[in-house]
Amino acid sequence: MARTMFNIHLLTSIFDLCVLSFTFSDAKNVVLMFGDDAGIQLGAYNNPVCKTPHLDNLASRGVTFKYGYTSVSSCSPSRSALLTGLPQHQNGIYGLASGQFHFSSFDNVISLPKILSKNQIRTGIIGKYHVQPESVYTFDFMQTDATHDGNSIGRNITLMNEYFEQFISTNDSRPFFLYMAFHDTHRCNVPDVYGEFCEKFGDPSKSNGTIPDWIPDYYDPMNVALETYIPDNSIARQDLANLYTVTGRLDQGVGLFMRTLEKYNLLDDTLIIYTSDNGIPFPGAKTNLYDHGMIEPFIVSSPDSKQNWGKTSNALASTTDIVPTILDWFDVQYPNWTLFKTQVKLTGQSLLPALSNVDATGFDHVFASHNLHEVTMYYPMRVIRTKDIRLIHNLNYFAPYPMALDIFDSPTFRKLLNDTQTGQPTEWIKSLKDYYYRSEFEMFNVTSDPNELVNLAYNPKYFSIFSDLKARLNAWQNETNDIWRCEPRGVLVTDGTCVSADNIFDN
Repeated sequence: MARTMFNIHLLTSIFDLCVLSFTFSDAKNVVLMFGDDAGIQLGAYNNPVCKTPHLDNLASRGVTFKYGYTSVSSCSPSRSALLTGLPQHQNGIYGLASGQFHFSSFDNVISLPKILSKNQIRTGIIGKYHVQPESVYTFDFMQTDATHDGNSIGRNITLMNEYFEQFISTNDSRPFFLYMAFHDTHRCNVPDVYGEFCEKFGDPSKSNGTIPDWIPDYYDPMNVALETYIPDNSIARQDLANLYTVTGRLDQGVGLFMRTLEKYNLLDDTLIIYTSDNGIPFPGAKTNLYDHGMIEPFIVSSPDSKQNWGKTSNALASTTDIVPTILDWFDVQYPNWTLFKTQVKLTGQSLLPALSNVDATGFDHVFASHNLHEVTMYYPMRVIRTKDIRLIHNLNYFAPYPMALDIFDSPTFRKLLNDTQTGQPTEWIKSLKDYYYRSEFEMFNVTSDPNELVNLAYNPKYFSIFSDLKARLNAWQNETNDIWRCEPRGVLVTDGTCVSADNIFDN
């Protein structure tokens, strides 16, 4: 592939950047920056090794949510929840969006860009799309992997910033919502060429083209800040070191976008959100609804809450809170509509009160929902997570937990699998057997047991807590019209009630 592919300045000729003196109105705007499999390997989250000065700077001018969570630890379902405010089991994208799998939101689902557009707010997306149908997820301005090479539009921060500038420099006085969807830090689709995380993509020293605005940092694997859920061996350490490198590329992209906003005098008018779709692509994280699979970087910068810039909030935040937060920011009401004859209501909440008061009450739990990753990976889970307790309901616990292909084929998991097969120590926190085969209910005290190794669901001492959380989880499933709410021992019938499978067999 020609080296010049990545040295892209296609759009700069449109502008004479030296003479622009654009001044915008006082209209409020939103920029949502979304990492792909990006985790909390940031200085703002106390990682002392991975260099993320620009995200750390964003945290210094915003509120960092210590407990920020995805609502589903899988790419397309997570993006659908982000853009609709509805969990995946409600909006219809049950797994990875593709023509072959045909996981699509229902045709009449109302997404955030549709709501904003009807309220005279301009919308744009740059980067990874990975939702469908386009009729539901329609933006006014779209530069995505649907029309570009995925690496170029999602990892080439120079190209992304040129489209970023094209969007915001348009002579349009309307407020805007711009969704910047990185492809970093997802594992690479051509690792033999660009490295496991595409860490060589755009690095001229590796003979893989040039991303002009990226200065790569490479890390000594012995110096990484190894999380407890990652095996302690040289292969896993190198895997994590490569993740650090592309985290740095994403971080430098954030710096570019922030400078562009400053150039156009937009920082004092713009709500900026940075988060990610799911946990990092390591065993125990991505596609799991353990803490390591749900935890996300969650930084929100509001020019209206400068008194709390640089502070950390202990509020529990979810990606399903982003739609109500953005609607609150724009002072737009959520529409009145029905889905399958059921009134649709958002179960997330605006985070703006938590920005104004980092000690605000009412942010004491989040929910999560997963059905599939790829179509063959059916393992539905429903979760409630409070300040101290996580309850997971594994609906297909009869089966072994299915591995996402990119994790199964990763150097870290191959080492873990080979060591298990040969009887060698894995240096992991649990055995593969325990990882594959799970109880129907898993309940952990995440404060005293952060690695979630001691299942309290069947401990009589915790029966009242278990019963309360189970009831709250069931209530949320009913509120969101979860068609899986009767499983695994019942069947949902047409009147919306559950019939026990035992009763069906008896008849």
